[in-house]
Amino acid sequence: MEDESTDPVVLEALEWFVRMRDDKITAEDRRAFEAWLAEDPDHAAALARAETLWRRFDIVKPELERLHRAQSVFSRRNVILGSAVVLIGAGAIYLRNRDDLFADYKTDVGERRTVSLEDGTSVELGSYSALSVDFMPTERRVRLHRGQAFFETTADPARPFLVDAANGVMQALGTKFDVKFVDDLVTVVVSEHAVMVWGAFPAVTVEQGWQVSFGRNGQSALMRADLKTAEAWRRDQIIFQDVPLRRVLAEIGRYRRGRIVLMDNSLGAIPVTAIFSAKQPENALQTLAETLPIRLFSAGPLLTIVYPA
Repeated sequence: MEDESTDPVVLEALEWFVRMRDDKITAEDRRAFEAWLAEDPDHAAALARAETLWRRFDIVKPELERLHRAQSVFSRRNVILGSAVVLIGAGAIYLRNRDDLFADYKTDVGERRTVSLEDGTSVELGSYSALSVDFMPTERRVRLHRGQAFFETTADPARPFLVDAANGVMQALGTKFDVKFVDDLVTVVVSEHAVMVWGAFPAVTVEQGWQVSFGRNGQSALMRADLKTAEAWRRDQIIFQDVPLRRVLAEIGRYRRGRIVLMDNSLGAIPVTAIFSAKQPENALQTLAETLPIRLFSAGPLLTIVYPA
């Protein structure tokens, strides 16, 4: 089944589902909904998935109702879309967490943890991360389900050390390296020696002081890495240097509970250069609101809306 967070049909179905629950629904809205439902058999199935998400996440509903009462701040269209995005996000979290349900090591929001594997390899896990370990006679393999990890591997020529994340594999070549898997993007930064990276893209060797990223859209070119910035999270700092706002919000979201929703995609490309404390994510959001053309709307502890100033 395709992930609800990326399926445009489910997004549309969720939007319709929330809209049809609005007490200000018009006859024109109902006719448009019936036409949408009739135009494709997949729409009925998507609507059923939307209703399942709504029933599953009862805790979200009071916050969505508050959004509907906030129409002096947002257009009705944006309130509906925001509600749909929240449900999609909740559904995506539920589906992804099933994959790491039995992970060997996990960290909570805002937690850092260092673990020592049976071969002596040290792994430092960042906020809201999950890692599984599968050591065999021929290889040492781990999977980063989500979040961030810094590896200091031990040498064992007979058993290569492999890290799986998303659609890629990283092989340590006697090394220290950082792997971040956030918002469907994996970034590998090498602090010592080298790492070979491959997957649904050509293999590349990342040398010390370099980085590479990969995800659903393929692999990026090799780039010089700022090791101080890449490892700042290990000192409870978050450093951004000309990073698009959408990725900044995704990163801040790893250090706080609840979801951050960007209501205007045009804002997502705004470059951000800043240093924040990982232990004060709310202060980071407020600083962004004070320095960028954005505003924040808090719909309780579960949801923060980011919209144009």
